[in-house]
Amino acid sequence: MSLAPTLHAETPAPALAPREQETLRHIAAGRTYLQTARHMGLSKHTVDAYLRRIKAKLNINNTAELTRLAISLGL
Repeated sequence: MSLAPTLHAETPAPALAPREQETLRHIAAGRTYLQTARHMGLSKHTVDAYLRRIKAKLNINNTAELTRLAISLGL
């Protein structure tokens, strides 16, 4: 019974904005920053900013962790 609150306490994640989710989905699918930017109609600098924001929100340090997160979120 006391296990459920522990599980929830370990997995809280700040909400990602819709464009952050879309960016994450593209990167997790193996697209480059430039490919993602072109598909989303953005500059690659904006894509980089979105990914830096996602990493900061979720305390993630690399693309592999980003990909793992995307998969776990069903993106």
